[in-house]
Amino acid sequence: MGKGFYISKPLGFVLFGLGVGAVLTIFALSVVYSQEKRKNEVNARDGTRMVTTAAPHSTSAPSNEPWDKYRLPDTLLPEYYNVTLWPRLVPDEQGMYIFTGKSGVALTCVKETNLIIIHSNELNFTLTSEMHHAKLTGLGGTSAPVILKTWFQIQTQFMVILLKEKLQVGKSYWLYMEFHGELSDDLGGFYRSQYTENGVKKVVATTQMQPTAARNAFPCFDEPSMKAVFHLTLLHSAGTVALANGMELGTENVTIDDQEVLQTRFEPTEKMSTYLLAFVISEFTNLRSPPEANIRIWGRREAIESGQGDYALSVTFPILKYLENYYNTTYPLSKSDQVALPDFAAGAMENWGLVTYREQSLFYDPKVSSNEDKEWVVTVITHELAHMWFGNLVTMRWWNDLWLNEGFASYVSYLGADYAEPTWNIKDLMVLQQVQRAFGVDALVSSHPLSSREDEVITPDQIDQLFDTITYSKGAAVLRMLSEFLTESAFAKGLHNYLHEYAYSNTVYTDLWKKLQEVSYSSIQLPASINEIMNRWILQMGFPVVTIDTRTGSISQQHFLIQPDAVVDKPSDYNYEWFVPVTWMKSGSNMGQHWLLTKTASYEPMKTDTDWLLANLNVAGYYRVNYDPQNWERLLTQLTADHKNLNMIIHRAQIINITLALRTTKYLYEEKEYIPWESAIRNLEYFFLMFDRTEVYGPLQTYLQRKVKPLFDHFKVITSNWTRKPPRYMDQYNQINAVSMACKTGVKGCSELTRMWYRQWMKNPDSNPIPPNLKITVYCNAIAAGGVEEWDFGWQMFKNSTIAAEAEKLLYGLSCTKEPWLLNRYLEFTIEPNLVRKQDVTFAIVYISGNVIGQPLVWDFVRANWEHITKDYDDGSFFFGRLIQGITKKFSTEFDLQQLQRFKEDIAASSFSFGTQAIEQAIEQTKANIKWVSENKVQVMNWLIEQSA
Repeated sequence: MGKGFYISKPLGFVLFGLGVGAVLTIFALSVVYSQEKRKNEVNARDGTRMVTTAAPHSTSAPSNEPWDKYRLPDTLLPEYYNVTLWPRLVPDEQGMYIFTGKSGVALTCVKETNLIIIHSNELNFTLTSEMHHAKLTGLGGTSAPVILKTWFQIQTQFMVILLKEKLQVGKSYWLYMEFHGELSDDLGGFYRSQYTENGVKKVVATTQMQPTAARNAFPCFDEPSMKAVFHLTLLHSAGTVALANGMELGTENVTIDDQEVLQTRFEPTEKMSTYLLAFVISEFTNLRSPPEANIRIWGRREAIESGQGDYALSVTFPILKYLENYYNTTYPLSKSDQVALPDFAAGAMENWGLVTYREQSLFYDPKVSSNEDKEWVVTVITHELAHMWFGNLVTMRWWNDLWLNEGFASYVSYLGADYAEPTWNIKDLMVLQQVQRAFGVDALVSSHPLSSREDEVITPDQIDQLFDTITYSKGAAVLRMLSEFLTESAFAKGLHNYLHEYAYSNTVYTDLWKKLQEVSYSSIQLPASINEIMNRWILQMGFPVVTIDTRTGSISQQHFLIQPDAVVDKPSDYNYEWFVPVTWMKSGSNMGQHWLLTKTASYEPMKTDTDWLLANLNVAGYYRVNYDPQNWERLLTQLTADHKNLNMIIHRAQIINITLALRTTKYLYEEKEYIPWESAIRNLEYFFLMFDRTEVYGPLQTYLQRKVKPLFDHFKVITSNWTRKPPRYMDQYNQINAVSMACKTGVKGCSELTRMWYRQWMKNPDSNPIPPNLKITVYCNAIAAGGVEEWDFGWQMFKNSTIAAEAEKLLYGLSCTKEPWLLNRYLEFTIEPNLVRKQDVTFAIVYISGNVIGQPLVWDFVRANWEHITKDYDDGSFFFGRLIQGITKKFSTEFDLQQLQRFKEDIAASSFSFGTQAIEQAIEQTKANIKWVSENKVQVMNWLIEQSA
């Protein structure tokens, strides 16, 4: 699911503050710092290392019968399907939207069996005979056994067909079925989306099959290794257009059941997995590239005709060409369709040849959208197109290796986006956006390894839970590290060989290691095989903190946990030191690399009494670094003296002691560059989360106000009193930081500026004077400073918006009001699908919880309504996980912890079947927050008071 683990821009900043500031930089490493300092004093450096992993999911089946197991038996293989589907875009007499279908699958017997077990979920079948729901015939002159019985196993989502005799090994058969299902609005499987255009309601039939929902559309062997060719035919009403993975072969008028409909047939797909199937029936129109490229951007007519798809069209072709060159492999399909859907749960989905997106992930309007919106579009498109080869052409054998698909696409998205927009320096943002985000979750006891055994990931719920930060961001981080120490050219060459050998088939991650190893033997000196190096990063959870003592040259590693003294079970047998590629430089410009292969080692070149030493250059390795106090002081001095040095800026996030961390902000009054400010703000966000309800908040606000005021004044000057856009691209980003932090800390003139812009807009709703890059900040601060009039205007503009990026900015801004009754009203709106789209419910609720006034309201609301909130979502575990992570980010008291634990007990006692991992992580995070606040509140308060003296 390309960028399938979707976090909206405002939500990303909310969660990132927790993930980076809390886990990475401040509270956890401050514990490490104090421990290391004590060890330094006694010259004893060997701490106890503890590897932990999440307990494996229970996979015990209710019986040993094959239909009671969640995995398909290995007796049959599908070869090709013929599928015809007819979705009704108007409700029937009962008010339901339905679809009807018929499908046949050619299957080959590879092991003798008298059972056919095929996935089917929420489908109702027509009896093809007086007794049975399926019809079986032989192919190639083979006779087919008689069907004795058919039935459905609801828990395992199987149709089971019992045969009188056994199927013959090597023979092929044809299984035919007719069925119907509901075209519901749950955003999964074959579902409906809707929108209004020119006052007329429009309905779209569309799909989201990943990971286990193709079985909701037609009976199929719904596992990624069960690849087959699909022949698709779609029936649809006049005035609509049908799209599928393959190019349309033709559309004709037909009459079925006395109804005249259109029938569109498509070219057969390549051999592919069921989760990559897609079809869309709509009244959409398209933009297209020159015929030789065959690229089409689809969406609502109003959006396409207003130019919202122009940017996507302009970057798709160069990105495809970049990826062809990167993989050294031609794009494997005859066309590339990209469709923007009004309702879509994830960010986008890499269906082969028919990629589906949230509108915000594909559409861009330069008059309304911000730089961040544009960056999001180009990185999501690159992510999805990267999957066309890596994931689609060559596919993981089972979901336990999902990390390889998604981590790789997340990594490559920065390379392709950098190629498409070379002046943006997007690759520089990967440390902030991916590596540090992964650190945040992976430092928890409740984290999990990137790859697990197949038998630990069985049920749909267990599969759903893999679509998380570890899979996407840690996957990207470790692959980036691998590419760095192999070199990008060797990495790309190995990828080409991998894609060439395994095209149209399935692999496990070690197959990639083999191909990378083949190109690495002669050119790169490695301390061990790639398999041995990388297994230590993917088969055990977490990451190391590497401690360097520049006085002695000693270097050591220890598993980094936010609760170093936690006692946890360790079900995994994999418990090894990491093989760590330690890159480093000294102030004398000496640079080098050293592989740390053991728990402790000594490395003389790192010894120094005068130079500062900086390790893990550009944070290319997936590990944190700690130093002796003397080196920390030298680094801090260098940072203050050379604050524009990008390497120093990136590494500042590793400073660990609370006082040291705060001292890095003292020079900010003279800083004007984006990356230092962005790094500082993201790290300081944790302070706001923990202290915005305490007496520390006032001194913190006063301190930061003095730091940001010069930046605010700087932008006021270079924009001619806020009337022009800053000329430099990164300055346009930093202008957002200047205004946002100035308003947050009470800089004089900021609130007045945002209210002035917003009031101008209220006077003339058809002409928004607010600069697109500043809209989130302006909407939030103006609504916070206003009352019901400002909120109602924002709500009306949200409802009227035809641009998804604009709607999301307003969705966020509405959460900023200080009026409790308005926040409660907003919460009630979120569970009304006619008011807030289901795809946006999580984000709206989490936004409100980020408001210090809204957080307790949200917590009460979610506990009272959680079954109602989640019951309609096909991807319930994914949805619930995002919700819990967002609404508990401020929890930092024993009372918060008790409530959270009670909520966990309530869920365990109910029929609710997912979300346990998210709650465990929230409990662990809350405990860490409590510990950090108790250890650091007084220290932070005293330091801030000293600075104001």
